[in-house]
Formats: sequence, C-alpha cells, structure tokens
Amino acid sequence: MIQLPTHGRYDYSAIAKRPDFDWPGGKRLAVYLGLNLEHFAFGEGLGAELAPGGPQPDVLNYAWRDYGNRVGAWRMLEMFDVLDMPASVLANSVMYDYAPDLMAAFRARGDEVVGHGRTNSERQSELPPDQEDALILEATEVLTKAEGKAPKGWLSPWIAESRVTPDLLKKAGYGYTLNWCMDDQPVWMRTEHGPLLSIPYPQEANDIPSIVARKDGADVFADIIIDTFDEMFEQSKAQPLVMGIALHPYLVGQPYRLRHLRRALQHVCQHRDSIWLTTAGSIFDYCVETEAVPGPP
Repeated sequence: MIQLPTHGRYDYSAIAKRPDFDWPGGKRLAVYLGLNLEHFAFGEGLGAELAPGGPQPDVLNYAWRDYGNRVGAWRMLEMFDVLDMPASVLANSVMYDYAPDLMAAFRARGDEVVGHGRTNSERQSELPPDQEDALILEATEVLTKAEGKAPKGWLSPWIAESRVTPDLLKKAGYGYTLNWCMDDQPVWMRTEHGPLLSIPYPQEANDIPSIVARKDGADVFADIIIDTFDEMFEQSKAQPLVMGIALHPYLVGQPYRLRHLRRALQHVCQHRDSIWLTTAGSIFDYCVETEAVPGPP
C-alpha cells in the first residue's frame, strides 16, 4: 500500500466521534476576532495588492495597505468598543516602532496580542532553521517587552511554515498556533518540545482569501461571516466549536467594507448571551485548565 508523506503532528479524528465538553458557562460556540496589524517594507518584499503592482516602489499598493494602520484600524477599534467585542491582535513586531500609539490603544482595551512575525513583507518558511528561530525570538522579545508578558500564540505571516516551525514555536515558549485550519475544534499537535495547541483560524471567514483572492464584494464577505456563524451555531449543539473571524484593517477598515462588517458583527453580538465571545488566548487557557481537548498520544 502506498504511504504518503505526512507531517506527523496529529492523527486523523472525526469530529462526530470525539468526547463532548462545554465552553465556559455551558456555551457551545466560542467566537473570536483575529485582527491583523501589519506593516510592510517600502519598495520591496511581499504584500497584498489592490491592483496589479507596477515596478517598485509600488506606491499605490504600499499606501493602500498603510491606510489600515493610519485609519482603518482606528475605525475598527471604535466599532469594537461600541459592540463591546474583545480582539486577538495579531501583531507584526515592527508595528511597535511604526505605530506605537495604535498598539497602545489596543493594549488599553485589554486585548490579547498574538505573535505575527516581524513583518508581512517576509515569509519565515523560506529561512534556514537557525534564521527562522532567530526571527521567532526577535519578534517574541519585542512583544514581551512592550506588553509586559510573553505572547501565548503565534500566526505566521502568510501562514508560512517550515517543517520545523511548530518545534521552534514550542521551544520559544508558545502554547498555541493559529497556522493550521484543519478543524473547528482545538487540536493538540506534537512537537519535539511537547504539545502545541492548534486553535482554528479561518481561511474562509477571512477577508484576505475572500476579498483579495476571490474578489468578493463587501456584502458577500459580511454574508460569509453571518452564514458561517448561523451554521456553526446550529452545529455546536452536537459538538463544541470555535469560530474565528480573520480581519485586516486595510481591507475591512475601508469605509464601505466597514459598514458591511459592522452589520455582520452586530448579528453575532445579538447572540452574545448564547455564545462565548472571547479571545484565542482564553480558548487556549480553558483547554489547558480543563483538559477538555485530549492531548497527543
């Protein structure tokens, strides 16, 4: 029989055949916002594009992305305050030098900060292990110094992993990763340094694949969030689930998209008494404290 290459990080498990548990307060659906705060190099490196880029320096696309930090993220912060929604802030470490007042504003809200590399102009998966290790440690040191505590979780820029990324994350002290989108429940993964929790981070209810890749309109992306929520709310009667909503201020912080996003988040908040509106870090803490999710064998 053919043996396909495998990662060896987790085993197959059917969601319908797992032990049942509840989220805090007997809730069945945990919902969190993953807000990406990113900064990009000028005239080089990676970056999403509003329109096909020309020769570097690509001023149009650089400035479009920078709108997210200068305007879009502030509008979203105001919206989160009005809706009383916490956020998991997925932060490039260079954001602390580039936009320290923006990082301070989310810190003042008490939001969780998640490691998100140095900048989204680079992919860590392209580096040899020693350089990837140095990147993780550098980003972690910046976040720890600024926030007064080490981040619990990590999302790689561009969801880029080498074959040793989970091992390096665990070695650096991380408890969870958002890189793997293979499930609607947290899953413990094996690493050389002990278990690392994979918390679901969406690639469907995510504005990058929707708006940048599929060219969905603002109304379509908002409907994706609403329909995903409604369906998972029903599904969670059978199994406790995690719904993440992945957002980038240079996309959904644009005025016409923000209006549709507000409509979607208002729909979610109408059910706040029946769901666990939380952060990725709190999901991790609950899984560790209760041992609700079986660890890797």
